[in-house]
Amino acid sequence: MEPNKVQPEGGLNVTLTIRLLMHGKKGETVKKMREESGARINISEGNCPERIVTITGPTDAIFKAFAMIAYKFEEDIINSMSNSPATSKPPVTLRLVVPASQCGSLIGKGGSKIKEMRESTGAQVQVAGDMLPNSTERAVTISGTPEAIIQCVKQICVVMLEVKYHSEWSVPRPLPRYSCCDGKKHLT
Repeated sequence: MEPNKVQPEGGLNVTLTIRLLMHGKKGETVKKMREESGARINISEGNCPERIVTITGPTDAIFKAFAMIAYKFEEDIINSMSNSPATSKPPVTLRLVVPASQCGSLIGKGGSKIKEMRESTGAQVQVAGDMLPNSTERAVTISGTPEAIIQCVKQICVVMLEVKYHSEWSVPRPLPRYSCCDGKKHLT
């Protein structure tokens, strides 16, 4: 996820990449989510059941799209249980794809940040120890109610934006070079 620019409505334009299973007839579900959220939603090509879904747009549109996805998953769980003898509903589970370089910030010193997210949202959050195959990214699994997942994703976005903002300002910059052949300093 990376910030791009400030939108007129005040939200940041960010890219959030999430990895999840999508269901629906001929993309009707995704089309509806695009229209209602105002976010761009792209799904990677492939014939495997799990594909990368990229949601892009102002933060409010991204969170609205993400909420729609979480509630769709809950609806799918409820529908699948209608013919099941199970009495308790399993939690909604989604997996974010996060650059491995940012996972330390999500976990925090001694696990403090991830513990804080769990306690404040009620969601279960796990950062995979290993990178995804052929990737520099790791999966972050979030489980809970749709409301807990949405709050957790918002907190993860805040942490990642802080990391991005901090890293942009903490990168050492080369000192300007001066030419002083005429006795005066000129920036070159």
